[in-house]
Amino acid sequence: MGTYGPFTFSEKLFQKIWDQGAFDQARLETVDGQRIRIERRGKWNHLGGPDFRHARLRIGEEGRAVEGDIELHLYAGDWAAHGHAADPAYDRVRLHVVLFPPAEGKRTFARDGSEIPTACLLPLLHHDLEEYAAEEAVETLAGRRTDTLAEAIRALAPEALRERLVGLAAQRWAQKLRYAGLRVRRLGFDEACHQTALEVLGFRFNRVPMLNLALRYPLATWAGVDEAELDARFAEQEQAWARAAVRPANQPRRRLAQYARWASACPQWPTRLGELAVGWPVPSMEDDTRALRRGLSRAALRDEISLKICDRAVRGTRLDTLICDGLLPLAALRTGRDFSGLWWHWWAGDLPGFLRNARSDLRSVVTPQCQGAIQALIAWALELEAVSSLRAAADTAASSE
Repeated sequence: MGTYGPFTFSEKLFQKIWDQGAFDQARLETVDGQRIRIERRGKWNHLGGPDFRHARLRIGEEGRAVEGDIELHLYAGDWAAHGHAADPAYDRVRLHVVLFPPAEGKRTFARDGSEIPTACLLPLLHHDLEEYAAEEAVETLAGRRTDTLAEAIRALAPEALRERLVGLAAQRWAQKLRYAGLRVRRLGFDEACHQTALEVLGFRFNRVPMLNLALRYPLATWAGVDEAELDARFAEQEQAWARAAVRPANQPRRRLAQYARWASACPQWPTRLGELAVGWPVPSMEDDTRALRRGLSRAALRDEISLKICDRAVRGTRLDTLICDGLLPLAALRTGRDFSGLWWHWWAGDLPGFLRNARSDLRSVVTPQCQGAIQALIAWALELEAVSSLRAAADTAASSE
């Protein structure tokens, strides 16, 4: 059960995680404890047959080289249930990757009766399953039209619309707190801050390689890192970086340099975050955004965060996104203070593509643009998308009867 009800974690999403390498690859091993080193994850096969072709792995302490295909399933039992054990198309499968841990003694066998090693990814994921599913759902909206959302907005009177947006934003804030809490419990506060910062700096296309570097190089290793070492770290993720679709300001090597300057100037920045947050205001979502911005001098607060936490290494909309998606939820967990109102009234930051393209249609809702309204619109669009998908599935089922 997710924040908005049941969520779907598909096999295709699982395949995407493998394809991106969005897991702790250093700890990958078979279910019987043999280390797996990935030299090539394989080419994603979107047609029939094994999910990934022409992979190259090294298995065991001796590093035995293995080349062949990789098949992914949510459950280990799906190998037999899908008939792969009797299908010659799967004769070159060398690794069976599953999401959930298999039952004790559950093994995977090839057509000739030999055992295929099995690896479980669930303990190695960067996020919990709901967070992956939620991110994927937002991603699917990127190229969609917003006509349905605009119609839903126009159907409500101003007071009802405001109430609806506040309610949806509260759900999104609770979701962000939950995700931040899971990360803090898994990593500790300082490393949770570290991973969150690098993930946000990775923006949409480079989050995974940024997270992989954060996992490999803890916060303490970034203070004083020189250009040569930075180049070496960048090169480790050479095949994963997206560059073509990324604006110059968001190029990953540039973002890594920004974080290195930040961590060098403020090596204890998570501690400073907790100290500063004790004095931050805690307005209500119900307050008037324009009046609040004037009265609290939020520009001064924004500048303080940029200077005292980031040493001005991060600015503009990326700073606002960092504050809203990362720093405010983490600060709320650290201090026990309710920053949902401050989060609501904050600047919008980087808008999702589907909202950025519909800015003129939605101007009456997001003027002045604030984080809470944007997050509410994302939640609303996800709800509408879910309803549309259910209707489409029902229509398909009805037409096949």
